Amino acid sequence: MRILLSIIFTFTLTVNTFNGQTKSDLEKQRKIALEEIDLVDKMLKETTKEKKESLNELKMIGSKLALREKILRGMREEIDLLIERIDLNNIAIDMMENDLIVLKAEYENAILSSYKTSKGNSRIAYVLSSRDFNQGYKRLKYLEQITKIRRRDTETISELKEQVELSKIKLEEDLNRISDLQSREEQQKSLLRGEQVRQQKIVRNLSTKEKNLQKELEEKKRIARRIESEIAKLLEEERKRGAITELTPEQRLIGESFEENKGRLPWPVERGIITSKFGIQHHPVLKYVTEDNIDIEITSSGNTPVRSVFKGDVARVFAIPGANMAVIIRHGRYLTVYQNLVNVIVKAGDKVSTNQKIGTVFADKDDGDKAILKFMVFEEKSKMDPELWISKKN
Repeated sequence: MRILLSIIFTFTLTVNTFNGQTKSDLEKQRKIALEEIDLVDKMLKETTKEKKESLNELKMIGSKLALREKILRGMREEIDLLIERIDLNNIAIDMMENDLIVLKAEYENAILSSYKTSKGNSRIAYVLSSRDFNQGYKRLKYLEQITKIRRRDTETISELKEQVELSKIKLEEDLNRISDLQSREEQQKSLLRGEQVRQQKIVRNLSTKEKNLQKELEEKKRIARRIESEIAKLLEEERKRGAITELTPEQRLIGESFEENKGRLPWPVERGIITSKFGIQHHPVLKYVTEDNIDIEITSSGNTPVRSVFKGDVARVFAIPGANMAVIIRHGRYLTVYQNLVNVIVKAGDKVSTNQKIGTVFADKDDGDKAILKFMVFEEKSKMDPELWISKKN
């Protein structure tokens, strides 16, 4: 019985601890997502002042919808975890209460039996009636053991009653938490529906400007081709100098360190949201049109300094007509590219450290002062998803 009780306590504690950690993680993720939504809202307010709907505004709303859906998924996961914990605690409470009934009955029977045995035959008389000293000593130790067992039984019953009461309090807290989460879930769903309506309205309005959107898409492709061309030129120049095949020990070490930090690199800007993903993506407005992005777009607002995500050597600084400046930094065999910059403060050949400022993102006064950084990662000529290299949150 007591072994079973110990197993129940251990199992319940393990489940509660695991769920507690998961619940904490979910709450942390929800807090980060809400902070990002606040940032998007601030940027969207600036856009609204301009009274000009744009593709970037649509992308920001798309990011906001994704964040809102992430919050809802987290709430649903937390509710499911709480329901699971309630079910397990209910099972544990039932088993503990059954154990409590059995333990009380056993204790009452033991007390009653002891009373009947000792009636008219006191403990002292029981010890003194021994035939010799050894038997008296054994009888005395036996009585002490009986006392210890009863004391332990009393403590076990008391602890079990306390555990049952604590579990019931926890159940009540969990039920209240579920009710609160369900209420907040409905609020988030209402906000999500409103944002979806706004998104659809912008899509309809932008659909009437198909020619402009096609032009923007071609411009984006032109910029991507220019950057890839510059990287190809850079690699060819280095190849001629034998730099690629014979990286210095320091460059090899930097490349290895860069690779080891995949998923942990700092963001190239202090604050921002990813509004365009890497790889093949459906166009947010044009039907049956896809984009093959070599970068991610990180949208910020106002004066936004750009930082190198890792130590390395500035390999190239060049202008792209109509798209401002671009900086390529080499990290061993890896390259990071920062495009749409102004006020660049580094030049080819400079050594930079992690988080060192290299310039500022161009802020578009005609689009609510939005600052859109195009960020790329290459392993020589191979395009890589930058989002997999930077930390989950800047």
